[in-house]
Amino acid sequence: MKLVSDPAIADKIRKMNQRVRWQDPAIMERGIDQTQLVLDDKKSEEPEFSFLVVGDSGSGAHPGHNPQRQVAKLMQPHQKECSFMLHTGDVVYLVGSSEYYQKNFIKPYREFLLGGEDYRRIAYDQMIFKQPILPVPGNHDYYDLPLIYGLASLAAMPVRHLFPSKLNFDVGAHGSWKGDAYAKAFLDYLKAFMLPGDLARHLDEHYTAKTDTGRCLRYQPGQFTRLPNRYYSFRYGGIDFFALDSNTFNAPLPLPATQEGDASRQELSKRRDELERQKMQFMEESAKLNPDNHSEAEKLDDSQHQVSQIEEMIVDIDKQLGSDEKTVTDIDQLEWLKHRLIKSWNTADVRGRIIYFHHPPYVSETTKWNQSQTLAVRDRLRTVLNAVAEVVGSNTGDRPLVDLVLNGHAHCLEHLETVDTGSADSRIHWIVCGGSGYSLRRQRTEGPDLMENQKLVAHSRLFVGRNGTGSLKRRPYSCLRIDVKEGSTPKFIVRPLVAEWYQREWHNYEMESFQI
Repeated sequence: MKLVSDPAIADKIRKMNQRVRWQDPAIMERGIDQTQLVLDDKKSEEPEFSFLVVGDSGSGAHPGHNPQRQVAKLMQPHQKECSFMLHTGDVVYLVGSSEYYQKNFIKPYREFLLGGEDYRRIAYDQMIFKQPILPVPGNHDYYDLPLIYGLASLAAMPVRHLFPSKLNFDVGAHGSWKGDAYAKAFLDYLKAFMLPGDLARHLDEHYTAKTDTGRCLRYQPGQFTRLPNRYYSFRYGGIDFFALDSNTFNAPLPLPATQEGDASRQELSKRRDELERQKMQFMEESAKLNPDNHSEAEKLDDSQHQVSQIEEMIVDIDKQLGSDEKTVTDIDQLEWLKHRLIKSWNTADVRGRIIYFHHPPYVSETTKWNQSQTLAVRDRLRTVLNAVAEVVGSNTGDRPLVDLVLNGHAHCLEHLETVDTGSADSRIHWIVCGGSGYSLRRQRTEGPDLMENQKLVAHSRLFVGRNGTGSLKRRPYSCLRIDVKEGSTPKFIVRPLVAEWYQREWHNYEMESFQI
């Protein structure tokens, strides 16, 4: 039985466009760029600044401990010195439901919210950040529940009673409604303005910033903290930030209609059946555990981690089996990124570029390194960067097209660097920050070097994830502080912050920083 359902890419694009009233006549006639924002905090021109990064955070309490809240506490001493927080997606588990924003987002991050001292009174669709949180959507922020789960919940029967299991997933009566909860929580939900004149008044009040691409949304900490779209860009301290929605360009390439393709389909189907068998085995074994016993509670936590991990592998296989010649890719978003990167390289005031989105193109975490979605995102981003390189040519000197790429999805903290890949994604630094609250995962046993067609393309320089076994098992949850230094070629000082759950105690520490 499937735990989650992932909407079609075409549905995600269509629904999100409706929610922000994409290219509505009132927006077009005002010359508004719906993919740009200005972060109006009176400090955005300063060349030195710091920011925080978290990802895959949105889970409730694990048995006996709450890693998401612990990571939030890690950030508090850095809060005043940092201009904003980037979130690499999966804001709320398990299915991005509005029912879980209070528990899995508002409560743990209350210090970032206006009125956070009385966080129980904050509605998920009325949040105002006193310090900006700038997210991108993750796959779980789009997920929905299969109908049987919703019916069971409406009948007042907890979902976990559907299984021979004591696993307690963060699901209720419904899922995200194809990302609607995320949109209401973070985006400027223009669909809500139904009365004549309301939209025009709103646009004239909040879309007052001016850039070289037209008018755009003015993000004002403590006053108006909405994002214009599911993908967007902003400039801060001379650095161009590009936030992407990778959920709409991660579809695997179609399997060929050949004998080889048919063999691949059969192999994938067999693998899927085996994963379903393993999932049910974990659920059955969990039924024998006592959640009131400390050691068995941690085994329940491990079982939940295993089931969630297997479910994501099943989703990936389903995407491969469901792909055909009609596979949808969000060409408009990728074209937007291409043109904005070219424009960035042709703008004298810009000294650096950071891209962040959910699905990592390069990662050595055990379940994600060779997933079809990983390879699809790598291929599509590489195509964009190759097209940019053809235009900007030698303008880049010896610098990569992008200084830093930040991702989530893989439940770990990892720093990788590409070597000469033969494409324009060479010599880029990639940081996966996806270990900020949900169950952690291990590095693959094959090692830190990533190969492609028997050629080395990337090397993992740092991996922080689940390690050890039995009583020596360590769960190092993490986030980042990144300090940006002045200079025409900026330096980025990356400071990993870790809250490690070990032998039923928290051990907080800052790892050795490194420079990009």
